[in-house]
Amino acid sequence: MTVKNNIILNHNEINHKIRRIAFQIYESNVDEKEVILAGIDANGYILAKKLKLALQKISDITPVLCKVSINKKQPWLDITTSLKPEDYQNKSLVLIDDVLNSGTTLIYGVKHFLDVPLKQFKTAVLVNRNHKKYPVKADFKGISLSTSLKEHVQVTLEGKNFEAVLE
Repeated sequence: MTVKNNIILNHNEINHKIRRIAFQIYESNVDEKEVILAGIDANGYILAKKLKLALQKISDITPVLCKVSINKKQPWLDITTSLKPEDYQNKSLVLIDDVLNSGTTLIYGVKHFLDVPLKQFKTAVLVNRNHKKYPVKADFKGISLSTSLKEHVQVTLEGKNFEAVLE
């Protein structure tokens, strides 16, 4: 038996979700001059770049990108960021990833940023799966799915056709 891929979000739907999340980020930071968009490498960072462009179109807030490098197989190992802690200290920060699966990557990302005082800390994901083993939630999400543990969500955010597929 062949398993058929199911498209959860197509190109236009992903662009719509990105714009909607950008509006939510703006609404929760309306009094801020700057917001840090910390994207988890690789797809989370690509999503952060797209959110930066969308945010620039709808607001006067200056979005600052930060690449967060986490070993997804061993997230307890050292986490590095493209910004120094003093660059995001006492600022509003949004930690961004493409898919929230078990919550492992996001929770270790949150833990990393808790070492520095922040003005506000939020999380954003394009796809939120409901199989968390850690008490972490996405403040901003494109879509929530109830999936089986055997299913996988694959997100493509580069090229001419973005899509999120349930495999």
